[in-house]
Amino acid sequence: MSHAASARILVVDDDPALRTLLTDYLAASGFVVDTAGDGVEMHQQLAAATPDAIVLDLMMPGEDGLSLARGLRRTSDIPILMLSARGEEIDRVVGLEVGADDYLAKPFSPRELLARLRALLRRARAAEPPAASVSAAGAEAPTHLHGFGPFMLDTNAWRLLRDGIEVPVSSGEIALLRIFVEHPNHVLSRDSIVDWLKGYERDAFDRSIDVRVTRLRRKIEPDPAHPAYIRTVRGEGYLFNPQGDSA
Repeated sequence: MSHAASARILVVDDDPALRTLLTDYLAASGFVVDTAGDGVEMHQQLAAATPDAIVLDLMMPGEDGLSLARGLRRTSDIPILMLSARGEEIDRVVGLEVGADDYLAKPFSPRELLARLRALLRRARAAEPPAASVSAAGAEAPTHLHGFGPFMLDTNAWRLLRDGIEVPVSSGEIALLRIFVEHPNHVLSRDSIVDWLKGYERDAFDRSIDVRVTRLRRKIEPDPAHPAYIRTVRGEGYLFNPQGDSA
């Protein structure tokens, strides 16, 4: 991940005037900016260079932003800031469900977009795998392994295994799972989870923690509709039960 001052941003929007405005503003703030007018151009830009974050318009000709975000999430954990001329709650929730990390309704101020991008970059850096620690003798410290059911979470290698086979999870999902496995059998409020997720912007999405939990449940629960590991405690938050047995 690049430092924010030199991070590469890909702006995907069918409005040429908006692309120019954002390119000029973000470049003046120290970012490297690429642009695309539709999904085809977006994929061309991604093939040429991997951005640190993507600003993605919801409503575009051809493949829309929701479909593009869903496709990106199958292969990438690049932070996505979704733009839309519509600001209803349902649009924000759907954007989150398909993998967007933040949502900004048009019209917006470039200054607010810049602040949101910087927050996404901080969150992404906080979720990166930490460098392996080395002892005074030069030997690598033991990895931190957390087992539950058929799963093993390695917080040094920043990966999740199921019966020895790696499970495709995003860095954000790993960061959330790490919080749960390090605080088993305790009810964790949404506020406390937000506090542990370093760099997270509280006001970005009220439901963002719930949506991230939903994504994680799809990866680890035998029946996500009736979770055994990550349980909802009504009015309180979530409880991680490593045994995965019935309540």
